[in-house]
Amino acid sequence: MTAEDELTRPDKTAETAAALHPLLAQRWSPRVLDPAVTIDDRTFTALFEAARWAPSWGNTQPARFIAGRRGEGTFERIHRVLSRGNRGWAGNAAMLVIGVARKLNEDGEPMPYGEYGLGLAAENLVLQAEAEGLHGHQMAGFDAEAARAEFGVPDDFEPKVAIAVGALGDLADADDGLRDKELRPRSRKPLDEIVFTGSWSTSAF
Repeated sequence: MTAEDELTRPDKTAETAAALHPLLAQRWSPRVLDPAVTIDDRTFTALFEAARWAPSWGNTQPARFIAGRRGEGTFERIHRVLSRGNRGWAGNAAMLVIGVARKLNEDGEPMPYGEYGLGLAAENLVLQAEAEGLHGHQMAGFDAEAARAEFGVPDDFEPKVAIAVGALGDLADADDGLRDKELRPRSRKPLDEIVFTGSWSTSAF
């Protein structure tokens, strides 16, 4: 990749202590998306099949999704409930999604691990997007109560995340602020700060 290529379509492959599957090493959350790319019916189905087959506590399957592809009314309605900062770039996504977690079971009791189950399903969706040559950007920046009202989400469910899915766009078309964010190096805490053995103060690495 040339320096010019890096400024338009950066290589964001993770630097890891051990080799990872490319779907994991190359997964990242771009904001600069290609407004010409669309999601066909097969890919749309594959993304939500991946989410459907995520593990969940007791197979309770607490994850639900509201989804719209660009050009559809649902896409525009989801776009309206995003935070101002996310609305600025997410309109170029091929698809917008609201992830919803079931919080009460059929007896009105708290659903154990409902948010955890939604998180697993959302990550399955994002990894399937990578397999399809797309990217998923998960967002906390949206108005959950506005989403509830907009789509009639029942009280026993909670909108928890918005997801933009699309293909990487050309950074040359982005403003300076957005371009700087996209070129910023990826980073994570080192393993010796997050994995312990024997006691909390003893790193496994």
